[in-house]
Amino acid sequence: MTTYYADSSALVKRYVTETGSDWVQNLCDPATDHVIALTYIGLVEIAAALAMKTRQGALSSPIRDGLLRDLQRDGRDQYWLIDADQDIIVRAIELTRRQKLRGYDAVHLACALFLQETLLSHHLSGLVLLSADQELSAAARAEGLMTDDPNEHP
Repeated sequence: MTTYYADSSALVKRYVTETGSDWVQNLCDPATDHVIALTYIGLVEIAAALAMKTRQGALSSPIRDGLLRDLQRDGRDQYWLIDADQDIIVRAIELTRRQKLRGYDAVHLACALFLQETLLSHHLSGLVLLSADQELSAAARAEGLMTDDPNEHP
């Protein structure tokens, strides 16, 4: 069993067909026994990506609505959701001083580091941060996390 922290650039591939979608879908299969973690705002980012694809004509409204139901069900039943509380936000702010990060990417990295520390403090294996965002992945590696890019698994 592996614990993954997924940002929205990786996890959106579970819901729409892109490079790496099959690989992400396999990781998310409950039979694999992997833990998929993300922050609550990641769900909003995925919903926004689905809405954008609808506006661009790549998804119909009914398909988007079904995918949103799937996303909400998966968030409730399958993902380990992390609340971006005050401690996470303070850590994200500090990360922006050290790393080249956009705002929500700093929150994603702060959540991943929090989860990593929690796992290690319980003598469990560390996590892998999943992201198709090169800058976030580089910052995560600089902070000592292992990373994987779904785009490298066509």
